Amino acid sequence: MRRALAVHDLNVVFDLLQRSGIGQRQIARMTGLYQSEVYEVIRKGRRIQAWDVLVRIADGLAIPRGYMGLAFDDPLSHSLDQAAAACTADATEREEVKQLLSHAANVTMGTDDDTVATWWQPLDAETAPAPDRIGRTDIDRITSLTSAMRTLDYQFGGGACRDAVAAQVRWSQQLLNSRGTETIKRLLRSALADMHNLAAWTSFDLGLYRSARKHFKRAHTIAHKVGDHSLAANVLYRAGRLHLHRGGEDADPTMHHIALKFFQLGQLEAQNAGCPLTVAMLCANEAWAYALLDERAQMQRSLGRAQDEFTRSTPDNVQAWIRFFGVADLNATIGVALTAQPSPTPTDMQAGIDHLTRAISMRGPEMTRSQCFESTALGCAYLRIGATELGQQAGRQAVTTASTVRSVRTIHRLKPLRDLALQHPTDAELAELAQSINTLQEAT
Repeated sequence: MRRALAVHDLNVVFDLLQRSGIGQRQIARMTGLYQSEVYEVIRKGRRIQAWDVLVRIADGLAIPRGYMGLAFDDPLSHSLDQAAAACTADATEREEVKQLLSHAANVTMGTDDDTVATWWQPLDAETAPAPDRIGRTDIDRITSLTSAMRTLDYQFGGGACRDAVAAQVRWSQQLLNSRGTETIKRLLRSALADMHNLAAWTSFDLGLYRSARKHFKRAHTIAHKVGDHSLAANVLYRAGRLHLHRGGEDADPTMHHIALKFFQLGQLEAQNAGCPLTVAMLCANEAWAYALLDERAQMQRSLGRAQDEFTRSTPDNVQAWIRFFGVADLNATIGVALTAQPSPTPTDMQAGIDHLTRAISMRGPEMTRSQCFESTALGCAYLRIGATELGQQAGRQAVTTASTVRSVRTIHRLKPLRDLALQHPTDAELAELAQSINTLQEAT
């Protein structure tokens, strides 16, 4: 049955159901097909290829969509993700968040139920045959592809590579069924987890939060099971960033608390990995969450630890997924945290502006999206202290940069800048800045 489902051979599927006592009329009633259509499938070998019909059949027969390669990256799922991206944090999304966070906690703490072991199953239809046996060359090919697409993501946004990453994930999952040494299979799972991690991150960048959570869940499960705690920590950091962003979209402190929990779970994984740089990254982002929750003392403690751990780290000896977190990112995160507080002190604001300015000066063209985020935060900081001309200049740079990357997230992050600009209705340049942000938002 599983083999027939995987290749959409409904002739075999319906025949097996009949052997189990389920007649053609009942199959038709369960699947929403006409009885004549069921007859044609069974007796004449009719093939059903329409995606929506296959989904209806899977759901009607209570078959997990993943068995038919329908569980992910399909047109309907894409449409639903786009709709969800424009919504507030409703009850349905909150349930998704709860499930992902609960799963992350169970995996991290080693209390997950592994009796079903579904993490290796393909999320979508297979597209090409996999080699019978794999070796180190196959692993190097996957890691090289992931590295190349991660570079595209940093410079041009998730929209530049998200579909390519998702397609590569689907194909690479087949390699789990290939023969190879235990060492090769462990390396394959780590490489696959990192690719899921990137697929989640690029989905997040496009506002496809449902897809992102699915990939984050898969990435964390695989990374933890193979003992790759550094990668598992990175996955949790990125899941935290997703929910930090969602809290900012809807001014929802609940999401900030969720993000904080992901960062704290990530620290457990990072400590197990013995990677001070990963700990530093998670502590810096933890400080950002505390800042948004207006817990200044906790923010200061987390920033202090982030700086201490960063000093202890040896960036030349870290994994690929953490190498991006250098001096520029540390400065940027500190600057964003200090200036994101609801009631910052003048000292915090000035220090935050200094950190953001320093981070921007270190950015090259390969980190365009990061530069956009930092220019946005800097523009907001200047406007909050009344330096309207400097705020307008930084804001204009942010808008210009945002228009060059395919990232819904950068557009969302411009909203506070627009709101601050609108507080100065008599300033023509700020009014123009607000209008340019509106134009970008309308285009997404």
